[in-house]
Amino acid sequence: MASKSIAQPTPQQVDERHMADIVRFTARTMETATPVPFGCSIIETATGKRLMRAINAVRKENDPSSHAEVRTVRLACKKLKTPSLKGYTMYTTCEPCPMCMANALWAGLDRVVYGATIEDANRHCKQIHISAEEVNRRSDMPLVVTGPVLREEAYKLFTHPNMLAVFATWNPKKSELESAKG
Repeated sequence: MASKSIAQPTPQQVDERHMADIVRFTARTMETATPVPFGCSIIETATGKRLMRAINAVRKENDPSSHAEVRTVRLACKKLKTPSLKGYTMYTTCEPCPMCMANALWAGLDRVVYGATIEDANRHCKQIHISAEEVNRRSDMPLVVTGPVLREEAYKLFTHPNMLAVFATWNPKKSELESAKG
């Protein structure tokens, strides 16, 4: 009797599954008093097993470096008791800023996969306009950048009504400009 082979998911399907998971996790914040659109997970590349996930906590911790990506790397490294995340992939709801991308490089991650782009985020909040790929290109540390993946789903985090209300408090002038543009 011949055994049936089970079709393995494609790399794109794997990326989409992990991105959908972190988008759902991050979306849960939309129903809290402190919604954030930035969430991140670190997944073991070979097995697909989640090591750690976190959301942005800049306001909560009064720490401008408390981006979801940096927090997730910190927590993952503490859990593994090593500064190296070789063998792991980062999935993040938004393209990493230069600080977060540099952190991913220093951590030795295999890959970074992102949803929304820096340009998407900049429609709602301040950004440093240097792409993750540009930071990666200027490094001598090997890392693969993939994105956007499920961009529309990730961007919905930024346009949720509760998030839009919070953005208005983060940067009132930007919100007024967006309202004027209609």
